[in-house]
Amino acid sequence: MATKDENGACLARHLEAEGRHDMAVTLATLHPDCVFEDRPIGMTLHGREGARRHYELWWNAFGVVTEEGRLHWVRDDLAIGEAWFAGVHRGEFLRIPPTGRTIRFPFTVVVSFRDGLLAGERFTYDLNDILRQIGQPFFDTAQAA
Repeated sequence: MATKDENGACLARHLEAEGRHDMAVTLATLHPDCVFEDRPIGMTLHGREGARRHYELWWNAFGVVTEEGRLHWVRDDLAIGEAWFAGVHRGEFLRIPPTGRTIRFPFTVVVSFRDGLLAGERFTYDLNDILRQIGQPFFDTAQAA
């Protein structure tokens, strides 16, 4: 089992490559059996090819970058990240054509590690917030109350 420092170094490489949208290096930081869970859109993807699809979805739709991140280590092989994604809706997202609108939203990600690589990422964010920002109908819980 890798140490917190070893996992942290892998995560740093991962985030740096992710920020540059360098797919090859990003995927190299992932365990071959990794699992990506994007809960708000109901997507669970397995392995590096599944992770590739997840990155392509977000990078192609929004060209997202991560801002203002904080990391909380739960144990040596588990961390929780809090940050903001920002981008411009420049490609199709969930069958919604690009609007050119800017998005910025907070998210939480649970990151697990295995054998010194990222074993999984589980994302949580407010999908309605993204839809509102790109001008799409959504269920407004404030109006329903």
